[in-house]
Amino acid sequence: MKVAIFHNYMDNIGGAEIVGLTLARELKADLFSTVFDMDKIKKMGFSDLNMVSIGKVPINAPFRQQLALRRFRKLDLKNEYDFYIMDGDWAMSGAVNNKPNLWYVHSPIREIWDLYEFTRQNNIPLLARPLFDIWVKVNRHLNRRYIDHVENLACNSINTNNRLMKYLGRKGEVINPPIETSKFSFGTSGDYWLSVNRLISHKRVDIQMKAFSMIPDEKLIIVGCYEKSRHFQEYARYVEGLKPKNVEILNWVPQKELLKLYSNCKGFITTSKDEDFGMTVVEAMASGKPVIAPDEGGYRETIIDGVTGRLIRNIDPIKLRDAVKEVGSHPEAFKIACQKRAAEFDISVFMRKIRTVIERGTRETDTSGKM
Repeated sequence: MKVAIFHNYMDNIGGAEIVGLTLARELKADLFSTVFDMDKIKKMGFSDLNMVSIGKVPINAPFRQQLALRRFRKLDLKNEYDFYIMDGDWAMSGAVNNKPNLWYVHSPIREIWDLYEFTRQNNIPLLARPLFDIWVKVNRHLNRRYIDHVENLACNSINTNNRLMKYLGRKGEVINPPIETSKFSFGTSGDYWLSVNRLISHKRVDIQMKAFSMIPDEKLIIVGCYEKSRHFQEYARYVEGLKPKNVEILNWVPQKELLKLYSNCKGFITTSKDEDFGMTVVEAMASGKPVIAPDEGGYRETIIDGVTGRLIRNIDPIKLRDAVKEVGSHPEAFKIACQKRAAEFDISVFMRKIRTVIERGTRETDTSGKM
C-alpha cells in the first residue's frame, strides 16, 4: 500500500514532526512538506526517507502559515497513493483533493482557537490586533470548510479530542503519539534537571527560570529549540534575559545526546500551558525519571500524581520550586513506576492502531465505489 504523509514544516523538529517522521518510516511512506532541515532530521535518527518539498514558505508569521495552508490546499495527488495522512494543523487542507485520508490531530490550530486570547495578549502588538482578529476569522472559516473533506480522524489525546469537538464539531479516535521506549534507559540520578520544549510563550519557560533563580543549589538544562520567525526569537531573548547562572540553555541537540541527557538527569520539568499531549514527559518516564508538570491538558492523561511525578495546580515559580525540592529528595523512588507507565505509550501500540484506521479507511472507500 502506498501512503503519503503531509506535514506543515520540517525545519524545526519537535514532537509533532517526530510523529510525522515515524509514520513515514514505519509505513514506508513518502513525506510531503514545505521546508526541510535534513541535518536535524538525520541527527534525530531518521534517514533513508523519501521527502518531497511542495514549495518553500517564508520564515515569519502569518505569511508562513498562510502559504503552507494554500500549498497543501492546492496539492493534488489523486490516484498516486492508496491513503493520505495529514499530520499537521495547517497541512489539514490537503484533505480537499486527496482521499481516502486521515487527519492525525495534534491540535486544531491553537492560535486561532484555544490560544486565541493568549496569543492576542502576549504575541500581538496592540496596533496589529485588529488585523490579527481578521486573520483569525478568515482561518476559522477555512478550518471549518476544510474539515468537511476529512474522512477519518485520530487525536493524540482526550484533551485534543475535546478541543476538536468544541471548535470544529467532530470527534476522533484517541491514538496517543509513538514513544520508542526501547531507546530510553535509566543511567543515574545526576546533578541536573532537564526540560525539553520549544521556546515559545505558551510553553511558559519563564516560570522555570524564576523558580530556579530561587534554588541556586539545583541545576537546570533546557533543550529549547525555536524557529527563526520573529515572535519565536523575541521570546527566546526574553527567556535568555531571565536566565540565572544555574540554568543552561541548549538550542538544539541530536538524538544521541538527548538520550544521554534523559538517562542521567535527576528529573524532568515542563510548564507548557494546556499541552496537547506532551511526548517529552513520556520520554522522561521511559528513562525512569520523575516528571513535574502543570495539572492541566494532556499531562493529566500521562502523569500519575505522586506515582510518576508531581502535577501542580495553577503552577507558578514558587510552587515549581517547592516541587523540585520535594521530588528531588528521592528521585530514584519513581523509577519503576515511570518505566511501567511509559510502556503503555510504546510505538507498537501506536502503529497497531494507525494501521487499523488505514485498513478501515481504505476498505470503506472501496465499498463506496470511490476507487
